[in-house]
Amino acid sequence: MKKIISVLSLIVLASLVLSACGAPTAAPTAAPTEAPVVATEPPAPTEPPMPAWEAPEGALVSYPVDAAPTLDGVADEAAWADAQETVIPVAGGFNNFAVDASLKSVYSGDTVYFLLTYADPTESWFRSPWQKQDDGTWKQIKDENDKGGDNNTVYEDKFSMIWSVNNSIKNFETTGCFVACHAGENSDVKPYGNKYTSAEGELGDIWHWKSVRNDGQIDDQYLDWTKFDAEKAKEAGRKSDAKESGGYADNFATMADPADASKTVPDKTKPGFTSPNADLTTGAPGYILDSEKVALDQAALDAMPAGSYLPGIIKSPIVGDRGDISASWKWENGTWTIEFSRKLVTASETDVEFSDMAGTYYFGLAVFENAQVRHAFQAGSTPFVFMPKP
Repeated sequence: MKKIISVLSLIVLASLVLSACGAPTAAPTAAPTEAPVVATEPPAPTEPPMPAWEAPEGALVSYPVDAAPTLDGVADEAAWADAQETVIPVAGGFNNFAVDASLKSVYSGDTVYFLLTYADPTESWFRSPWQKQDDGTWKQIKDENDKGGDNNTVYEDKFSMIWSVNNSIKNFETTGCFVACHAGENSDVKPYGNKYTSAEGELGDIWHWKSVRNDGQIDDQYLDWTKFDAEKAKEAGRKSDAKESGGYADNFATMADPADASKTVPDKTKPGFTSPNADLTTGAPGYILDSEKVALDQAALDAMPAGSYLPGIIKSPIVGDRGDISASWKWENGTWTIEFSRKLVTASETDVEFSDMAGTYYFGLAVFENAQVRHAFQAGSTPFVFMPKP
């Protein structure tokens, strides 16, 4: 009996020990914590990038420059080197003259600059000079076929640009200068026709460079709707801007007015002036500067040998609206290089005003090869725009 009690006691004791040494209770795990919610604003919508600036197809682009080019007829400045050229073919002039004219443009401050270059085999400066005859009289050399205003052999090189003022000339953007040409009118008086716009209010700005008659400028003229009139408007719509003084005049002597002896009138039978730079053997340079002219009396004319030449033109810078286009030019190795500039805005009602730098302007180009009116011309017109400053 004691043995049974002892065994039972051992069993109870072993059970207690095993219960105390059982596996440890796992520690309670903390509930996972969530990240704090932070309020955020939706991203602001982004504007699409501005498209890159592009010029109209075929446009002459004026590029912004810090240093303006010097007008000297050389065109060796960096401004010209960096500007892209626009090539304009012209054809159809006297003797079927045709050439690819190259134009560049830059702008700086309140002024726009242009560079025109084109091939020309001859520098035409022999413009109707005086020549002394064997009998002692003087005669101006003329084109034998010229019936009036149509000299094509003894003249000068020229070019012109016509701008549509305020885009007022209908169809000018597509047709160019042709829209103002009226060929065949008054053929008995002007076999080459007339030039005028078709409707009142259509106005063109003419930049007309004359290699002999201009003095450091391009002649500023304009075109309106005036039709031909033999007495009142022989030039039809072509007119010159206003001027105060200067310009060019024929080298005529003067004589007493037969109707009023107290006045003088041109004596168109002989020249009235020479200059220290006049070459009597050739007639070069083709003009006399007004600041250098020397009056000739009859004794001086008589002393010159037969065959002597004197220029037929006296010139000086134009003062006034007509003279607001500055220019310089050189002919060298068969190429004309002409640099010219003008204020962007002139406040002249007969000028194209480049007041909208984001606008598009249109012009037509003509080149005169030793011709008074029968010029080579471009088909259509060329748009002109300003590249925005960076």
